Amino acid sequence: MRILVVCGAGASSTFVAQRVRHAAHDQGLDYSAFAGTEKSLPIDLDAADVVLVGPHLAHALERIERDAELRGTTVVLLPSDIFTDMDGTRTLALIRDAVGGPGGITPAAGGAPPT
Repeated sequence: MRILVVCGAGASSTFVAQRVRHAAHDQGLDYSAFAGTEKSLPIDLDAADVVLVGPHLAHALERIERDAELRGTTVVLLPSDIFTDMDGTRTLALIRDAVGGPGGITPAAGGAPPT
């Protein structure tokens, strides 16, 4: 599964993406996570199965969901305290809850096969 973490400038999303990658690896999941910005979102969406939206972008959530829906991409608004999730396990749990299963989405549920 390909996870895009979006924030305003890309700094905080880089930390979240790195923590999610490590948590997924520790749990034996073949997930990749990468950081993006609100400006790069139209291009980055094409490479993502799930988009994690930083809490400070809540104002743009409706637009992001519309764009993601066209691609079959799941969108998750991160809670305001997400940056305290130092090991990424809570963020990973949010992703798994959003996609409906322990292993993540299947191609029939939307998005591309896990990479």
